Amino acid sequence: MPGAVARTSTFALNNVTLPYILKLADKGYKAALQEDKHLLNGLNVYRGQVTCEEVAHALNLPYVAPETAIA
Repeated sequence: MPGAVARTSTFALNNVTLPYILKLADKGYKAALQEDKHLLNGLNVYRGQVTCEEVAHALNLPYVAPETAIA
């Protein structure tokens, strides 16, 4: 449980997320998304287009592949 070891879990979260934050800051969001499949997989909506198939289905909205949306 993260609450039981708050300091340790905070460091762990920081260690995992910092590389993504740095990539976004250094390259800009669009280049980072194009270069990193993990970031792209986390994209749900881009410029009004739903890029997560599960979200689109749940909301009965059209789905657009993330690669297509950011192209």
